[in-house]
Amino acid sequence: MKISIERSELLKAVGQAQSVVERRNTIPILANVLIEADSSNATFRATDLDIEVIDKAPAQVERAGATTVSAVTLHEIVRKLPDGALVTLTDDGASGRITVEAGRSNFSLATLPKEDFPVMASSEYETNFSIPAPVLRRLFDKSKFAISTEETRYYLNGVYLHVAAGESGQMLRCVATDGHRLARIDAPLPEGADGMPGVIVPRKTVGELRKLLDDDDATIAVSVSETKIRFATPAITLTSKVIDGTFPDYTRVIPQGNTRKLEVDAAEFAKAVDRVATVSSERSRAVKLVLDEDRLVLSVNAPESGAAEEELGVAYSDEPLEIGFNAKYLLEIASQVDRENAVFLFNSSGDPTLMREGNDDSAIYVVMPMRV
Repeated sequence: MKISIERSELLKAVGQAQSVVERRNTIPILANVLIEADSSNATFRATDLDIEVIDKAPAQVERAGATTVSAVTLHEIVRKLPDGALVTLTDDGASGRITVEAGRSNFSLATLPKEDFPVMASSEYETNFSIPAPVLRRLFDKSKFAISTEETRYYLNGVYLHVAAGESGQMLRCVATDGHRLARIDAPLPEGADGMPGVIVPRKTVGELRKLLDDDDATIAVSVSETKIRFATPAITLTSKVIDGTFPDYTRVIPQGNTRKLEVDAAEFAKAVDRVATVSSERSRAVKLVLDEDRLVLSVNAPESGAAEEELGVAYSDEPLEIGFNAKYLLEIASQVDRENAVFLFNSSGDPTLMREGNDDSAIYVVMPMRV
């Protein structure tokens, strides 16, 4: 195999591949990227046996062929090459080496046989649909902060993507929760998605998917089966196993009867929470909210390090209320708000609180209070 490829194209393709590769590997071949060259393209494939990414890049192919080489090493080399360089990869099957040349730089890297590289079994996908990248990006970006990191509750270690009944009919919905907070984000149901099985997309896959969604003009082809999900653009295909488990009935924790309504400037609120939380030694310190007529007082009391208080002008006209929250959770939820105003709906100091963006019900968040 002998190919020449522009550095920026190679960096993008190998960058995507090396981020899927697990750093601590007991199987040497899984540390490698499979490079396959045909008439005018080079394909870079990497897997950790749960996720597989295939990235196509235009290349000048002098000799077609395939080989595997360390993804991390190749990425480091390409990253350090000068911008605009033309990189030539030459594989000599007999010696088990691949040479990487660019200008006056020359590297020789060990390879492993392409036959040893595991290829993810292709799945029969029951549902196929297309969705604009910004819509998919919003669904996952706004929900992923609530993914649980507790390995024992593995069915919460991802985002639950499913079809659900919304106010105006069927919606494509993403939900994530860790038991302390919950995010539920809706988007219009794309054509062809109505019979989709609900799947839990793992945290790592959500992170990898983010790299496909930066182009606002891109359309993502999504294919879903009971066990796998695939996201594809013309250049990149990301295939992942889904979490084998049942996502809990999240509708039961979304409060329906919360009537005390607070409206606040989301950016101002987030900054104020961040400021008062500075005095606490741990980020989990409770922030106390004291609500009165059109007035909110945020306070933190950390006996070992100090206390802080800040007052905000807000829209609130219900009975006075005192309630406490984990500062980190409040910050994460407030930072999801794209609109000016965040609306909080409270019941009592011991009940879950609902938050949404203005009057928009397509993104709602629930956060459990803390004792203060």
